[in-house]
Amino acid sequence: LLGVKIQAAQERRRFWWRLVFVITWMVILFALVAFVATTINLDTTFLQKSVPYILSGVAITLFVSAASILLAIVLAMLGALGRLSRNPVLNAIASFYVSFFRGTPLLLQILFLYIGLPQAGIVLPALPTGILALGFNYGAYMTEIFRAGIQAVPHGQSEAAHSLGMTGRTTFRRIVLPQAFRIVTPAIGNDFIAMLKDSSLVSVIGVQEILWRAQAIGRPSFQSMQTILVAAMVYWAMTIVFSVLQNRLER
Repeated sequence: LLGVKIQAAQERRRFWWRLVFVITWMVILFALVAFVATTINLDTTFLQKSVPYILSGVAITLFVSAASILLAIVLAMLGALGRLSRNPVLNAIASFYVSFFRGTPLLLQILFLYIGLPQAGIVLPALPTGILALGFNYGAYMTEIFRAGIQAVPHGQSEAAHSLGMTGRTTFRRIVLPQAFRIVTPAIGNDFIAMLKDSSLVSVIGVQEILWRAQAIGRPSFQSMQTILVAAMVYWAMTIVFSVLQNRLER
């Protein structure tokens, strides 16, 4: 009987916590909407025309982010192996890669690839440039994540595999790597969500993603504030959706 009462009390506390949480969200959202409505003269006719145009950039944003995170994962894995290598050349290359791309701004890297490389005779279209810049930048940050994930796998796992006759390469591929990926999955999800927002930086080189379209349709009619707010809501909605998916993947 006492256990039932304790469980009922816990359920009531969880219910009231959730209720207060939802009410707080609603109050904040109402305050934001009221602030926008009272400070910005929203043109509903213009928004009806601009919103579909801005939303058409979602596919490009998702493509850039997905391609970049895949490239970043490959580079991070190679970088982590280099950082863990006893070979001084490989270790130095990986360390230089991490130091350079973590030590310079992402926007600068995008501009360097798009503006600087043509002076060396290497001309890249805007879309591949954005993917390469995002991939190399996030790969540098994720290198340390992958390195920590590999080192977090208990050493006894490798010793057990070696005792069964597995080679070092087979042990890494079948024992260490699967466990390391499981460890770093939450960090990869967080970086992908961050990349969704950082992908807006490729708008400066003409990639027609969400922010580029918001600016392109808002500037001619001096309605940039409205279109930027729409873009912000789209980014926010995307991060909420992928945050929910990430939580389910982690569970």
